[in-house]
Amino acid sequence: MIRKAVIAFFVFLAGLVMIATLAGFPPAYIVSAPGVATGIGSKLLCSARYVSGFSREQAFDDLVQYSPILDQLSIEYDEDRKSVTTSLFGLSKKTASYRQGLGCSVEYSGYGQAVEVPFQPSVSSPQEWPAGNIVGEPDTVLTQLLADMVAKDNQAGLNTRALLVVRNGRILAEAYDQESDAFTPLLGWSMAKSMVSTMLANLEYRGLLNIDEPPGFSTWENDPRAEITVTDMLTMSDGLGFSEEYNPGDDATAMLFTSASASDYVLGKELQQQPGTVFNYSSGTANLLARLHTDILGGPQAAYDDYWENIHQALSFQNAVFETDASGVMVGSSYLYASARDWARLGQLMLNRGVINGSRVFRDDWIERATAANSSGNEKAYGFQWWLNKGDDNLRWPDLPEGSYMANGNRQQMLMVIPSANVLIVRLGWTAGSYPLNKLFGEILREVL
Repeated sequence: MIRKAVIAFFVFLAGLVMIATLAGFPPAYIVSAPGVATGIGSKLLCSARYVSGFSREQAFDDLVQYSPILDQLSIEYDEDRKSVTTSLFGLSKKTASYRQGLGCSVEYSGYGQAVEVPFQPSVSSPQEWPAGNIVGEPDTVLTQLLADMVAKDNQAGLNTRALLVVRNGRILAEAYDQESDAFTPLLGWSMAKSMVSTMLANLEYRGLLNIDEPPGFSTWENDPRAEITVTDMLTMSDGLGFSEEYNPGDDATAMLFTSASASDYVLGKELQQQPGTVFNYSSGTANLLARLHTDILGGPQAAYDDYWENIHQALSFQNAVFETDASGVMVGSSYLYASARDWARLGQLMLNRGVINGSRVFRDDWIERATAANSSGNEKAYGFQWWLNKGDDNLRWPDLPEGSYMANGNRQQMLMVIPSANVLIVRLGWTAGSYPLNKLFGEILREVL
């Protein structure tokens, strides 16, 4: 009986591979699809439910926008344990569990609870933003403009959940929708990369890192990869052969949704280009930078404790969670959840040139280096994990000042920094496709000025 079931399974799998090949998909796509589907399903549903506090309905609606196959997941919530288990046709099954202060991570055999956080419940600090959550009287005209924009966005299916504007260190206006408010931690996706850059800037300020030197990974010794510098990695010009495609079987999905250690997965990638010459956007590189932060500080627990003291508390984050993978390393490519006000705190740190709430986090000259065009020959308008307006032949956002730069994540998460106007704009949501940021942010800036 067991033998027949095994034969039936392999016949079924072979049929799926054949169908995928005829449809133009490589066999690796269908072979990898169940593991990717259950990985992304359990992880995103767990975080949406227990980090962001969304309803199950909202969490599921967000998830299935990535692929129709996710609609076929079997989903089991354990509200007592705060975990989510997903399976797909019996081919794969994964569980993601929540830990207070750390969010959710997928469970893997052999990987225990690697990190604990000195958790402190979020409370409304009796100080003015950015030190606390006290916000002065809003600009009524600007508030109405943001509310109208959010309403129009969502009528158009853009799923905007937070829109916030800061000028001269004060929140002028904010608007929220779709189960979100000023205290909802929202997924930043690749905006986490800009945070990892800030964390490394802090290590440099404290004399623990020289970004002009190689990262010192032992697996790269006596190897062409030993020529890669931290600066090459910060500017996504390290030359590693990492694919940022998001199909099953590609690097990005394998790293995020089927690997216990994101950084271990990327450490094995080979050099394909001379370091410093070709820009290749890579979430894998961002996770290597998070691994570097961990290695410098002596391991996952020490790294998280250091982040908590020197970043989280220094910025006075009120509603932020930086999730780790099963190995305990922060997923620097993707998994920082924070409220719009917390994301704006990161922007305010940049506007303040490394100082916030009375503390210096990084050197004053980091700003010039972090927002300078990179050395690649194909896309220069990218700094130290920040997208730049200038650097290439044309401005990226022609309606905004040329010195603007942005943290940007999947589903159109945006933290726009406009130094010449001392303005920040935060937009968070769940948009499939593009978002008219140049037009709308230009309109906001004109109203602010």
